[in-house]
Amino acid sequence: MTVYHLKLPLSEEDVRKLRIGDSIYVTGDIVTARDDAHKHALELHEKGEQLPVDFSKLAIYHCGPIMKKDEKTGEWKVVVAGPTTSMRMELFQDKFIEAFGTRLIIGKGGMGDRTATACKKFGAIYAMFTGGAAILAADRIKKVKEVHWLDLLGMPECLWVFEVEEFGPLLVAIDAEGNNLFKQNEEVTKQMLPKAYKIVEKALEA
Repeated sequence: MTVYHLKLPLSEEDVRKLRIGDSIYVTGDIVTARDDAHKHALELHEKGEQLPVDFSKLAIYHCGPIMKKDEKTGEWKVVVAGPTTSMRMELFQDKFIEAFGTRLIIGKGGMGDRTATACKKFGAIYAMFTGGAAILAADRIKKVKEVHWLDLLGMPECLWVFEVEEFGPLLVAIDAEGNNLFKQNEEVTKQMLPKAYKIVEKALEA
């Protein structure tokens, strides 16, 4: 495992050197996007309409943050910003990577073959942030820069653009070679199951 400290936006060269199991920290701008935001962005793209952010320059964070607005200043503050389950976005993520040139996707729980194939073809990675560490995530967010589609999609589903510093640690779970840490672990588990079943059978017979 290698540890990298990276600055956004990432180039294809940046992500091609990373491998599953590497640990990364990122500094720069990230944007939250869950399934509704992915769907809406792709619909606008298909219509040829302009999007409010450039997804090629931002890391996408699968997150539905809880936000609070300062009544005096009108500024938004992050209360908690833990990752949401990434598999919800599997239906859209490959199209998103292809359409917008996204290099880094952050979430939890892993993603599937469609995302892994797109990561390999277009040069992107998927990295995991620790689930249950919402306070840690919020602490690494230094500024709320923009919000888009709040009225349309609501607080957890809209696009929040955050300026982050040393956001992480993030574990590379899908690299730009298409290697998928979750798939590899699944294969190892399958190979171990027959042995595990025999151990259980012997224990029951005893």
